[in-house]
Amino acid sequence: MIMARRRGIMSEALKWELAKELGVADTVATEGWGGVPSRQCGNLVRLAIEKAEQALVNNQS
Repeated sequence: MIMARRRGIMSEALKWELAKELGVADTVATEGWGGVPSRQCGNLVRLAIEKAEQALVNNQS
């Protein structure tokens, strides 16, 4: 599990897609991920989980 944290669980492309969807991509581009408020990062994680769950449901059908 330690190696998973080093290389990241979400791809950069997915993070950017979610950031655009949540409207924080400009902040990420100018300030980096550290400039995104924690509430928005939480929303990003929630959205990623929802998408992953939906993908699992679609694959099981």
